[in-house]
Amino acid sequence: MTQAVAAGATAIATSIAEVIDPVFALIDAWRDALEERLAAEPEPRAAELDPVVAATVAAELDRAGTLITGAGFVAAPGYLADAPWHLAWWLSDGNPFRGVPARGIRRLDAVSDPDAEAFRDYTTLEWWRVPERTGSRHLTGPYVDYLCTDDYTVTVTTPVSVAGDMVGLVGADMYVARLEQVLLPVLHGAERTLTVVNASGRIVTSTDAHRATGALLRLEGLPDALAPLREAEADGRVTGALRLPGGADVVPCGDTSLAVVAE
Repeated sequence: MTQAVAAGATAIATSIAEVIDPVFALIDAWRDALEERLAAEPEPRAAELDPVVAATVAAELDRAGTLITGAGFVAAPGYLADAPWHLAWWLSDGNPFRGVPARGIRRLDAVSDPDAEAFRDYTTLEWWRVPERTGSRHLTGPYVDYLCTDDYTVTVTTPVSVAGDMVGLVGADMYVARLEQVLLPVLHGAERTLTVVNASGRIVTSTDAHRATGALLRLEGLPDALAPLREAEADGRVTGALRLPGGADVVPCGDTSLAVVAE
């Protein structure tokens, strides 16, 4: 890899990290605040917790220019005394989920009765399973989120723990279309085709309009090159740029678990 290519790709990857990192920092701050609150509650209840979660996320959901379209807390099954299954999740007025008109921040109307036909066990979903397994933050997507947005979404979740036990997750949703608006100006102008992928190789956005959001980018050697990003979610390690057999360069975007593929 030439120094010029490395410098250009690294600068772009750094710019992408600077877009995503504030979202991660915000979610970490929410986690810390909720952990402190829950540690002081001998018998946490949804009735008392929900207003706290709403107040915690409201300012960001209301902020002009925010990337976040939904945010909140998802409880571990059985943790809350008055709500065995519980999503304390709020949507911004930029999230017209299921046709609801934009009228300010509103609560997600989630089905919490496991006997109901529309109930969905959220502990089977990636945004829950991976943080539960690793104990660390995870970026899920792009995927079509039928639970909260009905659109291509990136979800960031991190465990909330009390006395060493995971009692739930705090997180946020971002529309991929909104991310593209912010990221594409960073990518355009480069001489090479640039594609932003997650740690599984799924496309977030690309300067190649034929590459569909959410599709796998199929390049020889890419899964192996992205493996360190998946490992970094558990141990915090982020590796440097790698060159694929076909000549493409893969550059991690900080600790976001995203990478830029330059061809």
